[in-house]
Amino acid sequence: MSIYDIGLRTLAGADTTLEPWRGKTLLAVNVASRCGLTPQYEGLEELHRRLSDRGFAVLGFPCNQFGGQEPGSAEEIAQFCSTTYGVSFPMFEKLDVNGSGRHRLYEVFTGAEDSDGEAGDVQWNFEKFLISAQGTVVGRFRPGTQPDDAGLVAAIEAQLP
Repeated sequence: MSIYDIGLRTLAGADTTLEPWRGKTLLAVNVASRCGLTPQYEGLEELHRRLSDRGFAVLGFPCNQFGGQEPGSAEEIAQFCSTTYGVSFPMFEKLDVNGSGRHRLYEVFTGAEDSDGEAGDVQWNFEKFLISAQGTVVGRFRPGTQPDDAGLVAAIEAQLP
C-alpha cells in the first residue's frame, strides 16, 4: 500500500486520499491555530502559491495533540485559516500524529529521519514532511524550521517533478 491509498477526510468532511496529488512534490505539515508557530501559515501559503505551478503542494493536517492548540471545529479551523492567513492549500480533517490513535499516514511519516538521523514521534505543531513525486518521504523538518528556510526550500526544489 502506498501513501496514495490511505484514507483521509478533507476539512470539509469529504472522503479522499492523496491520490489527487500523485506525481507532485508535497510538504505535509501538522498545523494548529493557537500556537506560537501559527504564523508559519503565512510562509507555507507563500511556498504553496509560488511553487504550485511547478508540481508542488502544501498539505495541512490540523492536530490538537500539542497543548490543545487546535481545539476548534473543522468550520472554525477553515474560517481562521482563510481569514487570517488566506490559506488556499488543501487542509484535512483534524487527526492524531502520535500515540495509539496515530493516523496511518503519520505512521509512514514518523518513520522518516530528520537531518540528525532521528525518526519517531512528531515533536510539536508545524513539523514538516517532504514527499517526493513518487510518494516517498525524502525529508523531515522539525517545527522550528521556517517555511522560507534555505535548506527546506532547496530540498523542495530538488524534488520538483
